[in-house]
Amino acid sequence: MIMNMLNKKITWRKQHKWLGIGMSFFMLMFCLSGILLNHRSLIKDVDVSRKYLPSRYEFKNWNGGLLRGTLALDDAILLYGNGGIWQTDSTASTFKDFNKGMPAGADCRQIRNVIRTDDGSVWSVSPFALYRLGSHKIWKSVTLPTEQEEKLSDISAHGDTLLVLSRSYAYVSLPPYQNFHRIELPMPKEYDGKVTVFRTIWLLHSGELFGSIGKLIVDGIAIILVLLCISGLIFWLKPKQKRLLRFSLQWHDKIGRYTIMLTLLIALTGWCLRPPVMIALVLNKMPSIPGTTLHSKNPWNDKLRVVRYDEKFGDWLLSTSDGFFSVNFQTGKLESISNTPPVSVMGLNVLQKNKDGKWYCGSFSGLFVWDRVKGTTVDYSTGKAALKNAGALFGKKAIAGMSQDFSDTPVIAEYNEGTDFAPQPAYMNQLPMSLWNVALEAHSGRIFIGSIATYIFIFVMGILAVWCLWSGYVIRLVKKK
Repeated sequence: MIMNMLNKKITWRKQHKWLGIGMSFFMLMFCLSGILLNHRSLIKDVDVSRKYLPSRYEFKNWNGGLLRGTLALDDAILLYGNGGIWQTDSTASTFKDFNKGMPAGADCRQIRNVIRTDDGSVWSVSPFALYRLGSHKIWKSVTLPTEQEEKLSDISAHGDTLLVLSRSYAYVSLPPYQNFHRIELPMPKEYDGKVTVFRTIWLLHSGELFGSIGKLIVDGIAIILVLLCISGLIFWLKPKQKRLLRFSLQWHDKIGRYTIMLTLLIALTGWCLRPPVMIALVLNKMPSIPGTTLHSKNPWNDKLRVVRYDEKFGDWLLSTSDGFFSVNFQTGKLESISNTPPVSVMGLNVLQKNKDGKWYCGSFSGLFVWDRVKGTTVDYSTGKAALKNAGALFGKKAIAGMSQDFSDTPVIAEYNEGTDFAPQPAYMNQLPMSLWNVALEAHSGRIFIGSIATYIFIFVMGILAVWCLWSGYVIRLVKKK
């Protein structure tokens, strides 16, 4: 029996050793990037040059969301997207930087929309700020009564009404557009207080489920994992300094034993946030947990994405993570819309009307033409009727943007392939990437092995991480026996 226990211990020790050695670099990257992801507002001004990243991260042919949309002015066309705003003309022959007045950080220049109101003023919105174009073509930041850490998602206008959309509220203003009034949208009839299991696991993994304190606790767990990696590597390298070897082994053992439940929780929840597990979590809902950030009095907490005014129906068309809705802000009426186009769980990137009054709806699930009057939707590429089920994570074409201002045929920009409507200036190839986005690429594994990481890398690494942590704990259990 003693020999049997000894053999088991040796087996567990080998598994723990080689899994730990093989995964140490990736675990360090996951932990450090995770800490950065938890504090986006603090690092939004920090950029990383794309020349230090794999070549696939260069902007090519307007890919990567560089072209999200355009706005035609009297004497120019403004092209906007993840690289900021650029001024060109109907021939798209030259492009001029049009970001003067905006913060230099790439995260601050991820422009969601640019519009012009009836009085001729031009507005733009990024996740962090609302801007108004002032004299000498300089953007000026406009203050909104937002909550802390609240991100903006869109802007639209109709008549003299200017509407700014955050991920949780609508902000309305009238001329001269100096003050904005926050509106909490009414509760839809279908609202049951439930949230997707995916979102619950996501916020649990980051700690945001319990607010700022929760994020700091998860940061602490990440630091614990870093210490486990470093102390484990020191023990493996077997330094000549016996005192250091003894010290590292002692703390590796204690930290690992006393934090096993926390480290396993982080590994398991992270494993759930990528396919194939995430697909099941996205499709299922659960009651929001009382006392958490998901248990909000606002039924639209972190759900609002895109808004447009529909003149045919005389209402505001609202795209949310729960589907499409019709909103009348004067009467406070809100209704869900049936027979809508598929939209990726990652949200809508294009919502534009064509000359026939139909809506172009583009997301990573593809591009669709939606006839809201008839309640029909067709695939733009095939002309066939769209499936009625929810949009997949990625369709055959991941649509990142569109423009109808350069020719009679719409310019359609795919996220990976981009568009060849006009040569992209060479200097845009290496526009900086925000440190937060670099951290996201590292945390998802894409920076190491490309897009295949979305489907395989995290799934495999999650299983190995759990096995490595558990094998280390079992070694101590066997030793006690």
